[in-house]
Amino acid sequence: MLYIRSLAFNLAFYLSLVVQMIFWTPFYFLSPRHRAWFVPKFWSRTSMWLYDKIAGTRSEITGVENLPEGSFILAPKHQSFWDAIAFFPYLDDALYILKRELTWIPFFGWYIMKMRMIPVDRGSRSKALKAVVAATKQEMARNPRQLIIYPEGTRRPPGAEPSYKYGIVELYTQLGVPVVPVAHVAGLYWPRRKFMRYPGTIKARFLPPIPPGLGKEEFMQRLIGETETACDELLIEAARAPNAPPMPPTAVKRLAELGAAATTKA
Repeated sequence: MLYIRSLAFNLAFYLSLVVQMIFWTPFYFLSPRHRAWFVPKFWSRTSMWLYDKIAGTRSEITGVENLPEGSFILAPKHQSFWDAIAFFPYLDDALYILKRELTWIPFFGWYIMKMRMIPVDRGSRSKALKAVVAATKQEMARNPRQLIIYPEGTRRPPGAEPSYKYGIVELYTQLGVPVVPVAHVAGLYWPRRKFMRYPGTIKARFLPPIPPGLGKEEFMQRLIGETETACDELLIEAARAPNAPPMPPTAVKRLAELGAAATTKA
């Protein structure tokens, strides 16, 4: 049954993406950008609804009161495709930094460029970072926008040792806006690079914003400390749930370090 529900959700998820992208095209491209945001937000809500009804996985996001007005940086943990789409409805005008190659994909790339996302060329990291900072400053000067950036860069399994990159520090320093850390353990339910979708409740928290103006070291200590502490709490809660999902080795190891009992279903 788990396999069938996972298959059904994956098919419904990608079918919904294609159908909605085609269906909404006239409205999306003929509408002003702020009005056109209705489409990706509607798709996000639809995807979460399908995830709940087909795979049996609810999404519970708290701490919305911690989101500041205007421009800020949203800094979620990156564990699965879930955290790439789940936060859209909570932001007024989200801004992503992404590979330029994604803008070349028919329909998908056109949707990206409509929202004035920031494409980055592969190459020197230092040059790319300078270009990203300059482009983000320009966008935030034109409109209050919320930059979504994953401090660890690539997706990492729940419980893995934190590996935060320097880019988030440079953006925080140069942009002068608050940073809102986001804790979750969605990778337990929607694992990276895996087909299965496990039932349960994905819990995510928008944590209190880190104000601008801190030193680089102090900022990084707060970002890592507050995010990882909240993730540990959510990991323990997920492991103790009656319908706990399978725990990957990284989660089992972290739970053991925390002295918490892990549910390790095959």
